[in-house]
Amino acid sequence: MSSHEHHVIDLKYLLGAAAGLIILTILTVGASYVEIPRPFDLLTAMALALGKATLVAAVFMGLIWDKKINTMALLFSLLFFFLMIGITLLDTLFRDRPFWIYN
Repeated sequence: MSSHEHHVIDLKYLLGAAAGLIILTILTVGASYVEIPRPFDLLTAMALALGKATLVAAVFMGLIWDKKINTMALLFSLLFFFLMIGITLLDTLFRDRPFWIYN
């Protein structure tokens, strides 16, 4: 039997991550009131969401202190997910227009 001990996260890491999440949430709400040009509004929203997701995965899920193979599994599953979504969205570029547009 192998011994597996759980990592106890220090309170300073938890409070720092919580403060980071609060700051990123305030930035997200603030960005919704700013008129950002069309392609950059989505990039801004996704960057803020990615930052929050990274904080949650790294600190609250403990990926910083866990084995690196678990981090790699998470990253490869996200890469596969975005690859499948990207291929699906590429398909929509080459479809014929629906019949109700012609009328």
